[in-house]
Amino acid sequence: MSFRVVLATAVSLLAVQPVVANPATPTAAAAMTNDAVITLAKAGLPDDAIVAKIRSGPTAFDLSTDGLIALKNAGVSGPVMAAMIAPTPAAAPAELSIDSPDPNVPHYPGLYMLVKNNGTGDKMVRIDATMSNQARTSNLLGYALTMGIASMSLKASVPGESARIQTKHPQPTFYAFFEESIPRSLQNANSSTWASGIGTTTSSPAEVSLVRFAEGDNRRDAKVGRVNIGGAKTGVMEKDQIEFDSEMLKPGVYRIVPAQMLTPGEYGFIQTIAGGGKNGAMSARVFDFGVEK
Repeated sequence: MSFRVVLATAVSLLAVQPVVANPATPTAAAAMTNDAVITLAKAGLPDDAIVAKIRSGPTAFDLSTDGLIALKNAGVSGPVMAAMIAPTPAAAPAELSIDSPDPNVPHYPGLYMLVKNNGTGDKMVRIDATMSNQARTSNLLGYALTMGIASMSLKASVPGESARIQTKHPQPTFYAFFEESIPRSLQNANSSTWASGIGTTTSSPAEVSLVRFAEGDNRRDAKVGRVNIGGAKTGVMEKDQIEFDSEMLKPGVYRIVPAQMLTPGEYGFIQTIAGGGKNGAMSARVFDFGVEK
């Protein structure tokens, strides 16, 4: 038999062979309908199994008033009908972080120091505000002898020899999270993190002053005012302020970095000062930290 005859015979045999579909080829899943749900419910399947089935593939439900009434009359439960109406589960509410090093992650309002640790990874440490427990004066004698010509300094004293938060980095990075940065659903109308105590709320780093404390006997002092014959001035004097750079990363979130290297010692961001005057009665709200040697 010639080659041409063999080839022609093979072609004719292939032409008459039936085409068989590949059994391994997947077929599109049929859309879930009201009737399919009713069938599963009447078969006694638990609700969570029916809901999982609804969420696993395409659907073609009749969710009209009549369709829902028919489902109810057929014994379909409320949770299953709810899954038919909203097949995709609602996203879990966002949670606020207290230590994520990512400033894009929503944090509880407050001031944080970024702590770098190559072993366990970076994290943020929240600095709780400390209230000064007493006011002190300096140069009272000079003020008295000169009948007010010489200034008397007013100092706010923070208890303790050192702050709870310490760092070895001479130029630490801070992040301030204000209420504006918190998703509205998670905002707390009673939050007092940035409440000043004098009827206002701090909303940016421009409203705080970075100072170095003078360390005393189980206390730390900061100059927060002065009194002389010309009157009383409350607030951190410009010469006592340590400059810092602040950058708004997004509304309500700021990165804060001291403009210079900080020598070892005790420091703090003074938020508000209340009171003051010749009797030195005042209080200050401070976010304190220390730089270790």
